Amino acid sequence: MAVHGFRSRRGSAAKQIVNPALVEHARERAKSVENRVADRITAFSGSMRFVYLHAIWFACWIGFGVESYPYGLLTMIVSLEAIFLSTFVLISQNRADAKREVLADQEWATVQKEEQENQELLDLSRRILDLTEAVHAITAGRERGPTDSPAGPSSSRDDTTST
Repeated sequence: MAVHGFRSRRGSAAKQIVNPALVEHARERAKSVENRVADRITAFSGSMRFVYLHAIWFACWIGFGVESYPYGLLTMIVSLEAIFLSTFVLISQNRADAKREVLADQEWATVQKEEQENQELLDLSRRILDLTEAVHAITAGRERGPTDSPAGPSSSRDDTTST
C-alpha cells in the first residue's frame, strides 16, 4: 500500500496508520516537482536495484574493456555520481528532519490542548468540591434540626408543655 510515496513494510495486505500531519506534509511536498524528483532519486539510490545496477555496470565496463586500467573515466563518473548522491542523501535527511518537525509541532499542539483541558478539569473539580462541601454543610445543619438548641432538644418541649 503506498501512501504519498511511502510504502508499507509488510506489503499491500497490511493497513498502515499514517499520522494526518505527515499526510498533509507529504501532500505539500508533492506540489513541488523538485521534491518529487529528489524523493524518487533518493528512493532508487537507497535500493538494492541501485547496487545491482552498479555492480553490473562496473563489471561490464571492466569486462568489455571500455577503457584500460586505471579506469580514469570510470573514476571520474563514479566521483561525480558520489557528489550527486551525497547531495540527495542530504536532501533526504532534510526531508526526514522536516517530518520530525511536523510531528513535533503537532505533538506540542496536542500537549498544549491537553494542558488546557486538564486545567479546565481541575477548575471543574474544585467547583464540584466546593459545591459538595456546601451541600454537606447544609445537610449537616438539617440533621441537627431547627429546634435543637445547645441545652438539648427537650428544653423547647418543656417550655410548651408547662403552660
